[in-house]
Amino acid sequence: MLERSIRKPSARVLIADDHRLVAETCKNTIEPEFEVVGIATDGRALVEAAFSLKPDIVLLDIGMPNLNGLDAGEKIKSRMPKVKLVFLTMNLGADIAAEAFRRGASAYVLKQSAAEELVAALRKVLRGESYLSPLITRETITQLLNQQSERTEKRITSRQSEILQLLAEGKSMKEAAAILNLKPGTIAFHKYRMMQNLGIKTNAELLEYAIRHQMTGSS
Repeated sequence: MLERSIRKPSARVLIADDHRLVAETCKNTIEPEFEVVGIATDGRALVEAAFSLKPDIVLLDIGMPNLNGLDAGEKIKSRMPKVKLVFLTMNLGADIAAEAFRRGASAYVLKQSAAEELVAALRKVLRGESYLSPLITRETITQLLNQQSERTEKRITSRQSEILQLLAEGKSMKEAAAILNLKPGTIAFHKYRMMQNLGIKTNAELLEYAIRHQMTGSS
């Protein structure tokens, strides 16, 4: 009797997208070559799932509620340096792509691309290579990364970024404090320091900063 060998999935993948249908489509696209160990629909749930499930690859969107993909990816990478971050997004902006690679991305894939491109990107990162969708030029990314290393840009801390996203999404200071297990006064202090450091004077300007840095909405 001839026995067939069953090929095991090449890697364990955790998917994160605030649109469940998109996440399920990704799952169907990459299986059975890759084992999908879970799906998260917001950034904070993604971080918890990553620490618990310990995937080889995290396939994540940028615009997600509660915690955006850039901040979530950075948190995961700091605790799990060997994990591969593959961003799957609608965002064509070279500056956002450059920021993703600065945060530890191995690949940046556009949702507009064919399914084959996503699978190819996953295969590449498993070989220790990086991948960038052809619609964004690598030369532009390199230039932007070099510019970032040459200048000191006013930035907010990781904690301030978390607070800003929650406030930008309409959470009150009390609600944000409950989510982050902080006191409302601490939230108010961080908001004040953010506005001071960024030279921002109004809540509208602070919201504009959050939108510009992909902290709200889907992408």
